[in-house]
Amino acid sequence: MLSRTSDSSNDRTASSDDVITITSNGGDSEPGIPTNKVVQGKPLPIVDLTDNAGNTISTADLIGRPLVINVWATTCEPCKREMPALAAVQADLGDSVRFVGVNTAANTPSALEFAREKGVRYELLSDLDGELQGALGVTGLPYTIFVSADGTIVAQKGLELDQATIRSTIEDNLLP
Repeated sequence: MLSRTSDSSNDRTASSDDVITITSNGGDSEPGIPTNKVVQGKPLPIVDLTDNAGNTISTADLIGRPLVINVWATTCEPCKREMPALAAVQADLGDSVRFVGVNTAANTPSALEFAREKGVRYELLSDLDGELQGALGVTGLPYTIFVSADGTIVAQKGLELDQATIRSTIEDNLLP
């Protein structure tokens, strides 16, 4: 969180009398950049998402086996670079871990094609009302959570991930 305290509320330029404070609320981030809310150790929030046919899917229906949820957008450059890594790990792990991509906008035909071009073959849902993002306190993309079979968020990552990090997080937190 970035905040500024000044003697003059009308002055928009910083002076030596100003106090500028940068605080972090945990999670992965670069210094001075707002971070996502800490949700590790908490249950997966129960919210409604939308599938590609327009049907409502509850996050409660995703619980039951190890789960990786990646929040992404077609306009997010790090998401574009990260998606092939997620797709490769998902392809290697098969059904042992469920992968779900959650688009921050509607999964239009062009958005679905975008994901397919990145190698994505896992389930894609949309967070049209921003319910999941709000419940998780997402402040930046990409954003990935790792959820145990009982629905507990065991790890969260607010940075672009590579294959090695995705694999090690899954192995350390989701697989026996």
